[in-house]
Amino acid sequence: MTIHIGAKPGEIAETVLLPGDPYRAKWAAETFLTDVKMINEVRGMLGFTGMWQGNRVTIHGSGMGMPSLSIYVNELIRDYDAKTLIRIGSCGGMQANVGIRDVILAMTSSTLSTPSSGIFKELNFAPCADWSLLEAAHKAAIRKGATTHVGGIYSADVFYDERPDLNEQMTRHGILAVEMEAAELYNLAARHGRRALAVLTVSDHLQTGEALPSEDREKSFGDMVEIALEAAFS
Repeated sequence: MTIHIGAKPGEIAETVLLPGDPYRAKWAAETFLTDVKMINEVRGMLGFTGMWQGNRVTIHGSGMGMPSLSIYVNELIRDYDAKTLIRIGSCGGMQANVGIRDVILAMTSSTLSTPSSGIFKELNFAPCADWSLLEAAHKAAIRKGATTHVGGIYSADVFYDERPDLNEQMTRHGILAVEMEAAELYNLAARHGRRALAVLTVSDHLQTGEALPSEDREKSFGDMVEIALEAAFS
């Protein structure tokens, strides 16, 4: 048990999927896992452990933004020895060829700052995904017939952005999408020698203003869960 995770020793699997929303964690666990047990509800952040095709998996909410994710990932690694951590969440498309419902596999994640910035100081560290997970996720996405993009994303500090000039430069430099957590996940995985990946679904588009209807988001989120699970155990 830690300050933010109430699980007992042994209740968290080595493979952890990390949606931002705790209720998405609940939905994903109940939909895709068997023998599910809730292992955390501290501060309303839900976590569940169960089985997927004979493999033990934990699905745990991470909250919104890098500071929140940093708390949970630090504790998952330090206190529960999580070895594979995959973010599953939504993102905003930034390129014209990226469509609503497309899957983004984040090879790298650019950012203005992260909770790790104090460690790196003047260094512009380039956080990236684990190659084995990235390759396996790409194969899984192709098998599912999902329109998939692999490349760099942008992890923002704010949801309500007021930097159109920065968005313009991100788009100019080929950034596929924007979200709020992956860069710090990749930093922590690199620091502790763990595997990490962000599997994202485009729910909104910054250029076109399109947005995925709420009734369609659950199905698209389900595709991400399946891709992440297949990648983790390939």
